[in-house]
Amino acid sequence: MPGVEKLPIEETLEDSPQTRSLLGVFEEDAGSVSNYLSQLYNAMKRIYNAQNELSTATHLTSKLLKEYKQQHFPLGGDDEVMTSTLQQFAQMIDELSSCHAVLSTQLADAMMFPITQFKEKDLKEILTLNEVFALASHDHDMAVNKYSRLSKRRENEKIKIEITEDLYTSRKKQHQTMMHYFTALNTLQYKKKIALLEPLLGYMQAQINFFKMGSEHMSQQLEEFLTNIGTSVQGVRREMETEQEIMHQTIQDLELASDCLYLPDPDTKIFNVNRNLTRKTGYMNTRNKTRLVSFTWERHYYFTQGGNLMRQARGDVAGGLVMDLDNCTVMAVDCDDRRYCFQITAFDGKKAVIMQAESKKECEEWISTINNISKRIYLSENPEELAARVNQTALEAVTPSPSFQQRHESLRPATHNKPQTTRTNSCSSHGSESPALSAMSLGSIVAPDTPIQFDIISPVSEELTNLAKTSGQCARRTNPFGESGESKSQESEDSILHQLFIVRFLGSMEVKTDSTSDVIYETMRQILAARAIHNIFRMTESHLLVSCDSLKLIDPQTQVTRLRFPLQNVVLCATHKENKRLFGFVLHTGGNRVEGRPVSVCYVFESNNEGEKICDSVGLAKQIALHSEVDRQTTDKQKELDREKQRQLKELNKQKQIEKDLEEQSRLIAASCRPNQTCGEGQFLTLGNNSQSEDSDTGDDGKKKKESDA
Repeated sequence: MPGVEKLPIEETLEDSPQTRSLLGVFEEDAGSVSNYLSQLYNAMKRIYNAQNELSTATHLTSKLLKEYKQQHFPLGGDDEVMTSTLQQFAQMIDELSSCHAVLSTQLADAMMFPITQFKEKDLKEILTLNEVFALASHDHDMAVNKYSRLSKRRENEKIKIEITEDLYTSRKKQHQTMMHYFTALNTLQYKKKIALLEPLLGYMQAQINFFKMGSEHMSQQLEEFLTNIGTSVQGVRREMETEQEIMHQTIQDLELASDCLYLPDPDTKIFNVNRNLTRKTGYMNTRNKTRLVSFTWERHYYFTQGGNLMRQARGDVAGGLVMDLDNCTVMAVDCDDRRYCFQITAFDGKKAVIMQAESKKECEEWISTINNISKRIYLSENPEELAARVNQTALEAVTPSPSFQQRHESLRPATHNKPQTTRTNSCSSHGSESPALSAMSLGSIVAPDTPIQFDIISPVSEELTNLAKTSGQCARRTNPFGESGESKSQESEDSILHQLFIVRFLGSMEVKTDSTSDVIYETMRQILAARAIHNIFRMTESHLLVSCDSLKLIDPQTQVTRLRFPLQNVVLCATHKENKRLFGFVLHTGGNRVEGRPVSVCYVFESNNEGEKICDSVGLAKQIALHSEVDRQTTDKQKELDREKQRQLKELNKQKQIEKDLEEQSRLIAASCRPNQTCGEGQFLTLGNNSQSEDSDTGDDGKKKKESDA
């Protein structure tokens, strides 16, 4: 028999929405089992009634045949042969009637009794426990609500003790009822198998015994099969009994260990406050504005996921985003005469949330956790160790919004020890802890334990690198979409290709090869599997602009460029084999190399039935870019040749001018020396040197004449 699904009894005290959702699945299963078993019970009841009717009819037939000889027929009443024959038939039918009577008794004991017990006892027990659990849960919610409204200013010790005892009693009652209800539902998983198999086994065994009474020639194979079924039923029964003992022992242990946890406000001197948390879950009350000046408080289940605060109501499959905790401000506040309240303010100050914890310990732990998350400590390798160093002197959680440089300083111990990576998992810390997503070894395509990024957010390593480059400038909060705030470089006006597509970002992860499209298919499979495992359904919608020089992801509302991928770095693009809406491409990241090869990242998107069109557009853009690059290189080469020709022509003209000047000066010297034949060598040398000067003035001829005359 395969394994049996069980409800976690250990999580009954926390009573999280996940546990309630799982409980709903078990309750739905119990309802389905009840409906199916009712139909099966009716069918078996008809078999039993039909068998009883057959047994009664057979016995009546035998009785009537025996009474044949006592009948007085006007014609042929004294036929001895007929009477003897009918008596023999009556004896045979009487024996058959006895067999049918035995079969009816066996059907009642082996078929009807087990399914009746299951229907009348076990299913009714589940229904009763369901009603008791609903009442206990309602009483607990009422007690929690009453305790939450306990006044902070008007201290009435008697009322406080009564409300605390009421909450203690209701919580204990809910916990115990919930544990017994979970035990009954877990046991039902075994009992439903027994309730299905045991009546069928009894029916078949009764039929075999019935046939054995008439014939000893029974199939040995059928007997072995029924024997195996009987052995399996006994094994399930033994396993059920063992599991029942374990669950009862677990209930006893949890009742002893959870007694101190029923207190709504434990003493912080006995139960220490953990100020080094970077993840926390639990129920809290939220202050919501209903009208212009009126407010209400609602109780929800809250949990942190990375740098986000999430909220989940009972019955919801997944949580919703409350606010981004990066660079937020958190502090304890007084609000509506309620205890243990604190306020979270977003980094831009536009959004603020007031929440109420159940106890002082919970309030301080929530404040410390949000304070640690606001400093982005959760991104380090050992967040609790780093938080312990940062929060050594933190007694009151009042934190101003830290600057970018302060966040860098707080993350420096972790970044020195952490190997440089080009990406980080920005959605959930569980995304990098699921090594079993792939059913086969794919180490040659995707590195093991590779983190998956589900949001379009700049990695921390890139932020720290940019911070080191811009040290000395005024610290500011970086745009989560990677915008630097500087003037954006405009695209070339003469770009041939401009195509815009609507896409939704699914995720990205580092890959080890870019030689085949299988790496994109495997990345799609792992990202979709990770989203399904961690219940991640949110996708960021963007506009993908394909041009001849790059691929750009643009915010559809603000028209701000979120990410830019140089086209020469896009080495591979492909769509899904079956779902053509999915497409992805592999990108070489600049400046990073691992084991002598460039780091490759595969990005996966979902489009509106345009996956192949987008890939064709990217291929066309690369072809246009290739031809443009070849044309540019040819043009540059031709321009270089033209510049060389111009330079040579200038040199030639310059040389001709120098020769012309030399000839003119030689003629002048010859003309000046003709009346006076005693010109010396020194004078020729002096005049020769003066004639070689390129910067001589045009009015120097008169001077040269005077010097030659002298």
